[in-house]
Amino acid sequence: MMRFVPVIIALAALTLVLLPFQLIGLAFGLSWQRRVPRLYHRLLCAIVGVRIRQAGRITGETPVLILANHASWLDICVISALTPVVFVAKSEVAGWPLFGWLARLQRTVFIDRERRHRTGDATEQIAGRLLDGNAVVLFAEGTSGDGTRILPFKSALVGSVHHALGVSTRHDKITVQPMSLAYTRVNGLPIGRALRERVAWYGDTELLPHFIGVLSSGAIDVTVSWGEPVALDIGTDRKQIARVAETSVRRMTADALRARPPRTPSPASGVAIGAVDINGISASNS
Repeated sequence: MMRFVPVIIALAALTLVLLPFQLIGLAFGLSWQRRVPRLYHRLLCAIVGVRIRQAGRITGETPVLILANHASWLDICVISALTPVVFVAKSEVAGWPLFGWLARLQRTVFIDRERRHRTGDATEQIAGRLLDGNAVVLFAEGTSGDGTRILPFKSALVGSVHHALGVSTRHDKITVQPMSLAYTRVNGLPIGRALRERVAWYGDTELLPHFIGVLSSGAIDVTVSWGEPVALDIGTDRKQIARVAETSVRRMTADALRARPPRTPSPASGVAIGAVDINGISASNS
């Protein structure tokens, strides 16, 4: 707890310094509205003690839909520290103190997962962010997990790719890229069952105590692994996209937790998706 006080003071000061720049950027549509959150989260990770290792890299193609696993609220900080992104979050987040406010400043798309008839609205909003040239992060499990097991990826919001292509006059393909987050160590100790809940935020864990615990923990090591990006067209099956991305993320997460270098799958192990074959991911005309 003694560590928490100076950390929270430093984070408050950081927020107050950068907040005016982000507000001005959003108000006037300035390009730095995408760069300020990255700077903010890079400094936040440094203050908290989050050490990030990358395996692979984000595609340079835009727009891109990133399909990722989800273990903690800390995922937002880690991903934002690496690259300018827009997130898709559950509607409850919008009402959270501080977190909801910061999410709005990063142009987060809020969705109501309990009302399936609103999926079309959410898909349209995500498509709009994509067509604005953003990298959009979708936590495809639909909830946060324990950081070890990957839950089945949901495909409904992956349909935003089809919506974007259906209304765009400039794009006939949109890139989809899988991404894995794996928290590997706390204070130099491997994260096993005993330390898992120090970082992973899931189930009925209360946000505020978990937030205080993370800020008090000390060094946290996380590996971010990027799968191969694939440009997909309007005919691609969204369920296939989700299944193959899930397989890729599950493999990358397991490798990171076991401290293995990322594996390059053989072409024979791929899964066909329309005009492409992604497992790692390679192009194909089959």
